[in-house]
Amino acid sequence: MIERTHLAILNEIDRTGSLTGAADSLSVTQSALSHAIKKLEHQLGATLWTKDGRKFRLTTAGQYLLSQAKRILPHFEHTELVIRQIAEGKRGTLRIGIECHPCYEWLLTIVSPYLKEWPDVEVDVKQQFQFGGIGALFNHEIEILVTPDPLSKSSLKFVPVYDYEQVLVVSKEHRLAGCTYIAPDELSAETLITYPVEPERLDVFSQFLLPAGIMPRKHTTIETTEIIFQLVAANRGVSTFPRWLVEKYAKKLSLSVIRLGRKGIKKQIHLGIRKNEENIDYIKAFINLSNK
Repeated sequence: MIERTHLAILNEIDRTGSLTGAADSLSVTQSALSHAIKKLEHQLGATLWTKDGRKFRLTTAGQYLLSQAKRILPHFEHTELVIRQIAEGKRGTLRIGIECHPCYEWLLTIVSPYLKEWPDVEVDVKQQFQFGGIGALFNHEIEILVTPDPLSKSSLKFVPVYDYEQVLVVSKEHRLAGCTYIAPDELSAETLITYPVEPERLDVFSQFLLPAGIMPRKHTTIETTEIIFQLVAANRGVSTFPRWLVEKYAKKLSLSVIRLGRKGIKKQIHLGIRKNEENIDYIKAFINLSNK
């Protein structure tokens, strides 16, 4: 069986021009080097070199094996370098799962500078894990989970990286526009537009409407953030979003922001990671960048 050692021996003989030089370069004795090649020749049934006085000349088979050594050995060296970089946290693949629709908008502001700072780290965003990312994190399908709703798990760590407020957004032509805050019953006559998610997992239901025993007149679901804001601006319904995201869209659409309840609904975006990976450099760097 041809091993990396055999390739290295032929490569060093060619580079140094002698058996002695190759043995010194590889830190082995000449006899050990010769024995390794003789054993390989026996296994292959082919002579790799012939002796001409004190010089060694490669046979046709030896020349072919040398050409392969020059092609293959750099791949070994590059692979070892990459593995060392991964072990040192300098290189790898960062797969990010998103567990809330607006989190994607926030993530875009972090990914761009991260890609510039870590050019050797591949970044992949997995949106199919929306509202089911904990299992993906457990199963090593992702390295980081972006979520506003962390769960306490012994093997996982959740780091809060961004504070925000969940607010009601209405058209500037809406009857509630201009209110500082609203009570739950003021949504009982409204069409509430949300993402297609179970109501109990939406803050406007779990923290605002359901505790008060209130339901909107109609509940409509839309997948696209842009379309929801367009519908709200056209006074076709109301919705809830992080305040920072509403302010972004309010620059180009006719929107008004209202607090949900007198105290409002305070939230945080968290980054979930596996505890045994929290010290990997490129993961730690992503978390640090998210905290800025």
